[in-house]
Amino acid sequence: MSDYHLHLYPHRQQPSDPIPEGFPVHLIERYWETASARGVPELGFTEHLYRFKESEAVLGRFWETERATGLSGGLSDFTARMVELDRVFEMEQYVEAVLAAKQRGLPVLLGLEVDFIPGTEEAVVELLSPYPWDFLLGAVHWVGGWAIDASECAGEFHRRGVEESWEQYFDLVIEMIRSGIADVLAHVDVCKKYGYRPVREPLDLYGQVVAAAAAQGVAVEVSSQGLRNPAQEVYPAPAFLQMFRQAGVSITLASDGHRPEEVAWGRREVVAAARRAGYQTHLSFRGGVHQVPLPEKLWEGNR
Repeated sequence: MSDYHLHLYPHRQQPSDPIPEGFPVHLIERYWETASARGVPELGFTEHLYRFKESEAVLGRFWETERATGLSGGLSDFTARMVELDRVFEMEQYVEAVLAAKQRGLPVLLGLEVDFIPGTEEAVVELLSPYPWDFLLGAVHWVGGWAIDASECAGEFHRRGVEESWEQYFDLVIEMIRSGIADVLAHVDVCKKYGYRPVREPLDLYGQVVAAAAAQGVAVEVSSQGLRNPAQEVYPAPAFLQMFRQAGVSITLASDGHRPEEVAWGRREVVAAARRAGYQTHLSFRGGVHQVPLPEKLWEGNR
């Protein structure tokens, strides 16, 4: 299996955390060494857009839009700190490093995780257009100023109500899909990350997302990241993934790893989830967009 959702550094949590010094090719080689040992034929690096200094001019201080709406507990201030701590990279360095690894013959792809902020689409497209991306992930991490997938902000589910929170999140996912900025949906139901779920599975919400993805020709990743969190479930949920398959939406395979040892983490569960939903192939963006069979034999190590 490929792994089409990888980051080269963990997120900075404190001002004292070291600031990464660029993207040395030897770091990409470490990821590939792990991948090769695990029988993974290709990797897609997908650093967050917001982690690049250049993103400030296009995304703006989006968290400030919620300051007057009663967002609880200073959560918009938390988002500001989180973004500003992590916005330390330079896009040119990242692109050059992945391209250099390609030139060395490594089977790696240049991707980006585009953090969706409504109203910024045109500016984002303009920023990204000069670079030779192989594919772009689309992801919703913030509902206004609320970092919906941050543990420090999970209490907001109680204030808004779980059903309302899910509706607000998926409204943004649908808006992101329709904007056309992404090739693949990342962790599409990340709103379940901390175990806050509606009483009944929201099949109507799923259906709206699936219909938008099918109409736009967007793929969805099957990600093991949810297995590392209280959700304890692959993204997307089984019923959700089956609906994507029934609508003819293609898939990619992903770990959302942030360290070399996390390459293809949870690959057995990811492939099993895809097969249960009825998939037999997944997308490859290497050498053009095409379908390749799901792997029959997987590495025998832990996960």
